[in-house]
Amino acid sequence: MYDVIVVGARCAGAPAAMQFARAGYRVLLVDRSAFPADKLSTLYIQQTGVLQLQRWGLLDAVKESGCPALDHVVYELGDDIRVEGCAEPVDGVTAAYAPRRSILDKILVDAAVAAGVEFRDDCGVTGLVEEDGRVRGVRLTTGGGGTETVERARLVVGADGMRSTVAGLVGAPKTVEHPKLTCAYYTFWKGPRTHFELYEGPTGWVSAVPTNDAVLISAYYPQHRFTEVKARAQEAYLENIRDNAPHLHAQLEGAEQVERLYGTGDQQNFFRQAWGPGWALIGDAGHHKDSLTARGISDAFAQAQMLVDRVGTTLDSEEALDLALKSFAEERDQTFMENYQATLLVAEASARDKRRMLLKAVASDPDHIRRYFNTVAGLRPVSELYTPELLALLTPA
Repeated sequence: MYDVIVVGARCAGAPAAMQFARAGYRVLLVDRSAFPADKLSTLYIQQTGVLQLQRWGLLDAVKESGCPALDHVVYELGDDIRVEGCAEPVDGVTAAYAPRRSILDKILVDAAVAAGVEFRDDCGVTGLVEEDGRVRGVRLTTGGGGTETVERARLVVGADGMRSTVAGLVGAPKTVEHPKLTCAYYTFWKGPRTHFELYEGPTGWVSAVPTNDAVLISAYYPQHRFTEVKARAQEAYLENIRDNAPHLHAQLEGAEQVERLYGTGDQQNFFRQAWGPGWALIGDAGHHKDSLTARGISDAFAQAQMLVDRVGTTLDSEEALDLALKSFAEERDQTFMENYQATLLVAEASARDKRRMLLKAVASDPDHIRRYFNTVAGLRPVSELYTPELLALLTPA
């Protein structure tokens, strides 16, 4: 009998398992992938997420992996608007980081195991144990088949991604949902020298993110172009960079593409019901948004800690646990809804004129720039960006 079983050992699941174990609980962590394993990801960890790594005692491991500090951000919209700077330091954290996922996820899992978590990779969930209307465990198989085993726990946490098996098994409905807005293709390059950069041009968006051994360069398109782009992905990828980030494209001449091209047209935008009797969802399993704003990892860290803090010492009482899970769900929605709405605005192609107006106003004043990057980093709510002075610039005369 475990206290907690966590399904999914990535950026939400591994930290949650680690923190539950540090609190003295017996924890089982499972993942269907064989570790270490890469995955589709923007890699970027906003300063709020870096601060969480520091609090958990894991930031040094990320730094020692050779991942560069990213303390300068550039956002260009067209040929005439450029905003650059960085967020204010918070508790000594002055930079973001973007480690490769095969490195980051191993750091997180190793920390969980060091805290006392039992970890099983290459282990998939085939069903749940339900009794008296309550989830009380999981059914597992290893290696994609074989003998099924049953493990029981007071709490089952689904941290198994946007297409969560746990969410499907408990029937967790989407409580908020918006259409897909972008599709994306990316690969890694050796040679370009960049900061963390985002470009928006006439046909899409381009981002550049320095990581451990290369620069991750991503090309985003409006969702309606996915079928066309998929049919000629490599050609369309280079065209996107050429058309929307020409200075970056120039750096690709003579640079080396070191991996194949990856892509997705399934960037969903939703909140799911986050809890029920004996279960909870965290990370992309419970809330997913377009990756264009690169908030997924930092938000996953925050949700992991939020769940552990809310559950606290309630596991011995089903009634108290359910109240704690309900409180977690309410806090999650309140915490992330504003940034969810902001992401929809950034990723909506038809809202480009609004973004142009905002960035032009932001670029006019150093204080606006500082507030803007604090908002982008998640250090301040979006509402604090819109000072009376900025609103005056946005209001037609």
